Amino acid sequence: MIEILKLTGADIGAWVEYRGSAGEREKGRIKSWNEKAIFVVYKCGGDWLNFKNYTAAATKPEDLFFLKRSCP
Repeated sequence: MIEILKLTGADIGAWVEYRGSAGEREKGRIKSWNEKAIFVVYKCGGDWLNFKNYTAAATKPEDLFFLKRSCP
């Protein structure tokens, strides 16, 4: 789980994994966040260097986990 209150500007672009309650998993990069959700880019056609130019999905922080590696 990621704690929104502990996020900083250095976390923009961090690799995360969504882990849904039905066992689904998806990797992406943090684009932004607000007090309720973390916005993650999951799809960008492999153009990860420009992930900020793609639509991000609002994701519940309790469903997200940081990844240690640099790419999916």
